Amino acid sequence: MRQPMEEAKTREIPWYRPVGNECALFERAFELKLPLLLKGPTGCGKTRFVAHMAAKLGLPLHTVACHDDLTAADLTGRHLLKGGETVWVDGPLTRAVRHGGVCYLDEVVEARKDVTVVLHPLTDDRRILPLERTNEELEAPDDFMLVVSYNPGYQNVLKNLKPSTRQRFLAISFDYPPADVETEVVAHEAGLDAAKATGLVRLARRLRELKDHDLEEGASTRLIIYCGKLVAAGMDMREAIEAAFIEPLADDDDVKAGLREAVAALLG
Repeated sequence: MRQPMEEAKTREIPWYRPVGNECALFERAFELKLPLLLKGPTGCGKTRFVAHMAAKLGLPLHTVACHDDLTAADLTGRHLLKGGETVWVDGPLTRAVRHGGVCYLDEVVEARKDVTVVLHPLTDDRRILPLERTNEELEAPDDFMLVVSYNPGYQNVLKNLKPSTRQRFLAISFDYPPADVETEVVAHEAGLDAAKATGLVRLARRLRELKDHDLEEGASTRLIIYCGKLVAAGMDMREAIEAAFIEPLADDDDVKAGLREAVAALLG
């Protein structure tokens, strides 16, 4: 049974700081029943954005963290034994199509190839989900929306969305926000004063300059927030940086030593 829109809107809306017109575009995509693709680096706010918009629109949110072993059946459902009987159990995608809401597939390119095939009928004017195992063809309700995300800078040629799939979605490119916005986000999320938040953001942005040289990924906004939370809780700044920046960003001892030197130079 669907949750009434008014009741759903009484839920707390996760805080999100817009950078551009992404909120308006999400709302328009929902109104026009169009699927949405979010592209951007890890930890830049894509998942928080989806949670914010789903709550703002009063919609249930079905989030799936995609991985190498995720199959179409994991999304649609399967027959399971319960109490000596075989029963059909809907997957998260099917639940969203049956009852409405946002189905968010995070890092969709990590899933097996059969997943994108299942999505195709939902991403054109048909908006249907065929379920061969139950002999059903579900038509998506007006309050259903499909959102997927991936990190194009991290994927190799074997793990990327085909053009034929990408062109089924509206798309928004995300990146780490401008320094002043990122400072505002860190201060809000970590409960940190503006001066310390500014210093952490400045440090993280310098470390990002090492991406593609010594690091595969730069320090994400998420990591800055983690570091800020440690500092706000009373941890020494250098210890917090070690735990939230250096260790998560590298395993190689030489790379970590280089990061420590960079941090020491920046902190003075």
